[in-house]
Amino acid sequence: MIVTFYGDAVAPRGGSLWIGSLVDIMDLFDIDAGHVRTAISRLSSDGWLSRVKRGRASYYRLSKRGEGVFLAATQRIYFDEQKPFDGNLRIAILDPDLADPNGTRRTLRDAGFVALSPSVQLALAGPPAKLSVRRGLYILSNKIGKAERHLASAAWKLPATAAAYQAFVAQFAPFDVVSERKDLSPQDALVARILLIHAWRRIVLRDPGLPSALLPDDWPGHTARDLTRRIYRRLRARSESHLDAHASNENGPLPAPGGALSRRFAD
Repeated sequence: MIVTFYGDAVAPRGGSLWIGSLVDIMDLFDIDAGHVRTAISRLSSDGWLSRVKRGRASYYRLSKRGEGVFLAATQRIYFDEQKPFDGNLRIAILDPDLADPNGTRRTLRDAGFVALSPSVQLALAGPPAKLSVRRGLYILSNKIGKAERHLASAAWKLPATAAAYQAFVAQFAPFDVVSERKDLSPQDALVARILLIHAWRRIVLRDPGLPSALLPDDWPGHTARDLTRRIYRRLRARSESHLDAHASNENGPLPAPGGALSRRFAD
């Protein structure tokens, strides 16, 4: 939850936050100060956060590692980034007599292939040249059809991802109405926003992000992203006003967020 909060709300406003502000904000989630300080200590020890001390006050920001991980995830979380795809599914078939099959499987995995079975692997792009000429390994390039969608669904475990999206929609659909309320307080807007993103990122970052050609026509990920977009954009301004009033760094109140925040979940 703390990493979600930093990545979503603190990073756009300079990245640094006083520990006292963090304790107060986490209290909105019924997370007490002791658990916050323990979590902060562990996150710092594990290299996710770095600390600056000014007198007796401590200020924390995402470390270089934490920033890198968050930036890499940003496109998937907020912008529905699609990888280039030429419309062909690559199917790698391993001959039973292939020399060093485990090494070949590792090399295929590193090249983006996923296992359908011990002898069949799938990918959206072709393998490295050194694999294409390996004896006992056969690479097919198939145009997308019903059979290819079925294979992709099995290899990338799409039913489990679809179920996660459906559960997310069922859980957060009530927020779609709540987020429109004019009497929603800034602190409740912030809580709703962070809970939304915390749940959303746990699904979308595990989603293989397959191109639409390989997804079912009724793919629930589209519904889930549209729901997240609507709620987030309604909550954003009101939740930011809570940070304006109740969050500070070493220089005082947090600076205003940059333009990148307003581009999140853009239509």
